[in-house]
Amino acid sequence: MARRDDATDARDATDAKDAMVAGGAAGARFVLASASPRRRELLASAGLTFDVIPADADETLPDAPPERAAVTLARRKADKVATRTTLPVLAADTLVVAADGGVLGKPASASEAAAMLRRLSGTTQRVVTGVCLRLPSGRTREAAVVTEVDMRRLSDAEIESYASSGEPFGKAGAYAIQETADRFVTAVRGSRTNVVGLPVDETLAMLREEAGP
Repeated sequence: MARRDDATDARDATDAKDAMVAGGAAGARFVLASASPRRRELLASAGLTFDVIPADADETLPDAPPERAAVTLARRKADKVATRTTLPVLAADTLVVAADGGVLGKPASASEAAAMLRRLSGTTQRVVTGVCLRLPSGRTREAAVVTEVDMRRLSDAEIESYASSGEPFGKAGAYAIQETADRFVTAVRGSRTNVVGLPVDETLAMLREEAGP
């Protein structure tokens, strides 16, 4: 691996700060590499200005521990979108780790959603979000944030009704705590926004550190 010197690090920091402060044509300071309306809403509610370019990246689950897998998936998205912009790129990917250690992504059907919910019912699961900020120089800042979620035991009727509602689609673990599935959750330990799809506090800290004063 090539050794980075202080001058190179300083240039990277200056480039990142210039990009996030100067912004793009519409005043954007970075690009969100996501089609998720939840991530857009979380960042917009924090008062940030950004562009959105959905990432058509490979979402095959890496053979790695959940934290590393989530970061790898986020990096794939950031790398894909970075070819289409000169701004810093922010990407994230969320996985749910069941109590038995299995990693759950997004359900492809109502029956798959029901199977995921049966697996999570009455257990504590770990929600893992990998975040990647790719700077114009190609350097990346990465983090994995973990939140524990307790779910009460669900009846078969509740599972079938929720799985067929359409709400589980596009959500890791087949439930949306920010929508009607909050009634299934009895406790959250850690970042609640992480369960929604983006750990806002950690993401803001990452952006601030790269943008500088």
